[in-house]
Amino acid sequence: MSRKVSPLASRLSHWRLWSWRSRLCVLLGMAATLLPTISQASQVRMERFASPTLGHDYPYMLYLPDGYTDSTAHYPVIYLLHGSFNSHRDWVSRGALQRTADRLIDAGHIPPVVIVMPGSLSWWVDGHNEPAHSAFINDLLPHVEETYRVGRERHHRGVAGYSAGGFGALNFALQYPQRFGAAAALSPASYLPYPPDSSSAYRHPAFLDENGEFDHALWEQVNYPAHLEEYRLRVTPRPADDESDVPPVPLYISAGRSDVHDAEFHARQLRQTMERIQPTLVNLDLYPGGHTWKVWRASLPAALNFMFQYLEGPEETP
Repeated sequence: MSRKVSPLASRLSHWRLWSWRSRLCVLLGMAATLLPTISQASQVRMERFASPTLGHDYPYMLYLPDGYTDSTAHYPVIYLLHGSFNSHRDWVSRGALQRTADRLIDAGHIPPVVIVMPGSLSWWVDGHNEPAHSAFINDLLPHVEETYRVGRERHHRGVAGYSAGGFGALNFALQYPQRFGAAAALSPASYLPYPPDSSSAYRHPAFLDENGEFDHALWEQVNYPAHLEEYRLRVTPRPADDESDVPPVPLYISAGRSDVHDAEFHARQLRQTMERIQPTLVNLDLYPGGHTWKVWRASLPAALNFMFQYLEGPEETP
């Protein structure tokens, strides 16, 4: 026996159906308007390439800013290095890199920038375990510049890192001032004269010789004092000149006040040393905390802001 539906119930049923369809159309319309925004949002992805120097693949994480895909501009690039026994994934997974970069760019504090976070099994030196220094300079930089739209002049290129990555960033800036327009060393493991007993350098394969002993001679050879005199000569104007052929590399330094490796003391030493060469181009910030991600996450916005006082934003190609 069929059930008779009243006119009122029929109208209510049609109203409910129309309302559901209407809501669906609204939602689909909203999704359509959001799709371009989503497709143009910043990207973070894992990449790798074959490194002739290493003899195996060179991994890195890549941050591309919102709008990169649809642009023809060449962007500034920051090389962001990780610490001892860590990896190229750390700045993304632990350092809040994407959120920090997005926020700074959206607020207009820094321009859109490509950020490369490479991986290394060494302390960014040609150590006993791998030629990380040579691979970075001879393989990674050319690969990035051939693969992505990034500037190839020093005013479009910066280098930064934390702990052993700060050690590496400082050394790259001192050895290649013609390549880098700014640098940042966060809690740099640039200890003098040798690392403290608490440092992982004493058990890192980069510094362990064939007998498993810490190579003091290698440490002296690769630590920043070994590069200072040549750097000073390159960036200091000659008596008859107003400026040098290669400008100094502005340097941002940070450290935690309760760092177990006494990074504050070593950071102050570094600042005093660099101020003798470039007195107005060194900045030191001290943060509450130790040798931890709390300090490095807090340091990152200040480091990027500092570097982009000297680096330039994207440039459209002719």
